[in-house]
This record gives sequence, structure tokens and C-alpha cells, in this order.
Amino acid sequence: MGNLYKLISEDPRFEECLTACMNCGICTGVCPAAEFYNYDPRKIMDIVQRQDEKEIENLLSSDTIWYCGQCMSCKTRCPRNNIPGTMINVLRKVSQEMGYFATSEKGIQQFALKEALVNNILEIGYCVHPDRVLPERHPEQGPIWEWYVEHIEDIAPKLGANYHGDGPGALRNIRQQNLDEIKLIFEATGAMKLTEEIDSAAKKESGISNNEELFDRVFTYNSENNEE
Repeated sequence: MGNLYKLISEDPRFEECLTACMNCGICTGVCPAAEFYNYDPRKIMDIVQRQDEKEIENLLSSDTIWYCGQCMSCKTRCPRNNIPGTMINVLRKVSQEMGYFATSEKGIQQFALKEALVNNILEIGYCVHPDRVLPERHPEQGPIWEWYVEHIEDIAPKLGANYHGDGPGALRNIRQQNLDEIKLIFEATGAMKLTEEIDSAAKKESGISNNEELFDRVFTYNSENNEE
């Protein structure tokens, strides 16, 4: 591409998260993700610092940048105050904007997050809501959750929730005025544009144009090849 490092370095967070990495490896030593995956924060910081365009492109197209759990253990341990976890977020954003995310198994899961969490926020004002966690789509929740969803109108008030009610309380209806304000925030911050880019790139790469079909594919598929 020839301009990926430029895009990364223009992110407002870049100056804070990379000062001068000396490749000591402390970030990798304390990283929980590195314990379970072939994931090396030290190597990622080195690639960016060397401005190697080809390796940066490989990173943006890989599962690697999606392994980080954002615990930020690296931030508190780095002797030079670098923040590999924040660098990962910068790389993820560029990967989303450029469409690279859709070429990797873990990256394209951003479509599922967009379809679930982002759509929930925009449509009902909650990122997670019982009405949207359907037992048939989420069998991992188990039989207790299925029972809870079936009896939620009786159970919610006993737990102090204002289920689909007006006024204060958990699970209350969010006023349309507030939903409109949330949408304006998404548009002003560029989040709406980013979700549209994620939608477009995922559909183009997968060849699946139906949102529900693509969600089910992304949400359930696992190659079990996490040792990249």
C-alpha cells in the first residue's frame, strides 16, 4: 500500500502508545492472550516502529490483532510507557477502515458485533438486552436463560427492573428523543460511517449479502485454527 504507517501514525492515540520500544518483551511476558495464542505484542510494536509496510499489511489482514483482550497489563509494565493494547486499537481501526479485517476469521467477527451490539444501541438504546439474546441463537446461555426469557414479565419486576416501562429503572423503554441523540453522536464521531464500512467490506469479502445469513455464518464459524 505504501501509506499504512502514515494512516496509523496520524491516529491521535499513536503518540501516546508508541514512544520508543526497545523490544524488552515485558509486554509479551505479562500478556494473558500470549499465553493461549501465537500472539506477541512485542513483535507487533516492532513491526510498527520499523514502518515495514508489508508486515503492517499482513498484521491488518490477520487474526493476530483481534486476540488482544484489552486488559492493558502491558500499559502498567512497559518501562518506556508504551501501550501495545492501544496500538492494537489503532491497528484495528485502520483494518476496519481499509477493509482488511474481513479477510481474517477473527476480524470478520466485527460484522457480528456490528449487527448485535451496535444495532441494539441504535434501535433500543441498550448494547445487551434480554429481548435480543434469543435462546435459539444463544444455546450457550443454557436452560435457565431460556426459562428466564419465557417468564421475564413476571420475574423482572421482582428483581427491581422496569421492563418495557416508562420512567427510571433497568430494562425501561428508552425515549425516542434519546435514541435520536445517540444516532447523532454516532454520526458526529464517525462511528456510523465505520459501521457502514464494516458492513460493506464483510459482505463483499464473504459474498453473502443477507445480513442474517452472514451474521449466523460469522457468529458460529470456528476453524479452530487459532495458532496463526
